[in-house]
Amino acid sequence: MRYEFSQELTSKAKEIAESLGMGHIEMERIACVKSKGSKSRRTIARIHTIGKVMQLGMQEKPFYTIELLSEKFDRQSIEEQTKTIIHELMHIPAGFKGGFRQHKPFVTGKKVEEMFKTLQEKSKYT
Repeated sequence: MRYEFSQELTSKAKEIAESLGMGHIEMERIACVKSKGSKSRRTIARIHTIGKVMQLGMQEKPFYTIELLSEKFDRQSIEEQTKTIIHELMHIPAGFKGGFRQHKPFVTGKKVEEMFKTLQEKSKYT
């Protein structure tokens, strides 16, 4: 696997989070990386964080990294890429303490679609 930090996608994720009112996300504590070489068949993206023990040991606050698998993510349309980023951002809980929200009931296709529509509506007027 090879990983590369993406300033463009990090900025996009921050813009999406701000536009959708995800005020619980500390924007300076998220980043996006693109990976190449995954053998995963169905995964397009995943979100990572440092475990709580490591956070305490390093005396660091939580940090979330969205990994976008180039082989799948790059083939998506811009709309689908945006939905993928929304999906991963939705895994970040309101407390921003280093945990994750589960798919059901928090992160579902229906909820991603609703947030995407909200984002589209906001971008029409901004």
